[in-house]
Amino acid sequence: MKPKAIFMGTEAAIANAYSKETKAALGESLELLPAYYTEDALRDGKPHPELKDVAYAFSTWGIATLSEAELAALLPGLKAVFYAAGTVQYFARPFLSRGIAVFSAWGANAVPVAEVTAAEIVLANKGFFQTMHKGSGETWTEHDFMRPHPGNYNTNVGIVGAGMIGSLVIEKLKGCRLNVKVFDPFLRAERAALLGVEKVDALPALFAACHVISNHLANNPQTLGMIDKRCFDKMADNAVFINTGRGQQVAEADLIAALKEKPGRVAVLDVTWPEPPEKGSELYTLPNVILTPHMAGSIGNEVARMGEYMLEEFRAFSAGKPTKYRVTEKMLETMA
Repeated sequence: MKPKAIFMGTEAAIANAYSKETKAALGESLELLPAYYTEDALRDGKPHPELKDVAYAFSTWGIATLSEAELAALLPGLKAVFYAAGTVQYFARPFLSRGIAVFSAWGANAVPVAEVTAAEIVLANKGFFQTMHKGSGETWTEHDFMRPHPGNYNTNVGIVGAGMIGSLVIEKLKGCRLNVKVFDPFLRAERAALLGVEKVDALPALFAACHVISNHLANNPQTLGMIDKRCFDKMADNAVFINTGRGQQVAEADLIAALKEKPGRVAVLDVTWPEPPEKGSELYTLPNVILTPHMAGSIGNEVARMGEYMLEEFRAFSAGKPTKYRVTEKMLETMA
């Protein structure tokens, strides 16, 4: 008899992350219940006897945030949850406390984030974001081509956080002759040497030394507001700050003040806090702010890659083989 499994989330979200091919592959090993279990459905107050012997749950954005007591009552036999998305910070702890294995497709979601970030770093070193408004009816001058931007040769680039995404960004930049510096208290000297980067012990020092600084800090209470006035005041007059990580690590008022003080500075923000920015925020109107709608992560066809990663993790876990993307409580201390 095949083990039972459910999809936890809306039908649309599940269809986005788990292609027909991935669902069919799961169905070869599992009895997939036909219903889609949203948080509302699980908390509807009705008995759900069909869930008592469910062994596996597959989900993505919109997973139910259940307490330990709710998990014990609804899914007493659950062995593992496979999350075809990135961060698990907001739901994972009750699962882990119950001894339920948690897997995340952060590795798959890291790929497009790193691709976008590396591309933005390369563009930033060329002065793209300071000059992109040109060509809209204005007259080009020789000065527009001779601005004090360093290009992508022997230029200092700062990476804040060398976890999965930060490390991928570093790897993707290796085709350029860049001097990559990293702030990450958890980065060991051996790992820094392997990555080919210089470790910087103070975050403001990283901002002072680099033309482009990209944030990939873990999202936890210790990092809230960590990137603040001490950092932004150290930015060069034409430096660029990129954030494809999380908005809560940035002291927004300090960033805005720094951008107003030196209009040649630029912030390229794919994430903010709140998201989108509050109505009336100067982030909407400052000419040296580039806002994108959290697009660095998996979108379109990229989302299906996350479901495929979770299929492979299920196959390995159910066969007792080593897995790549299992999350532990210890990992939550440093994960984004």
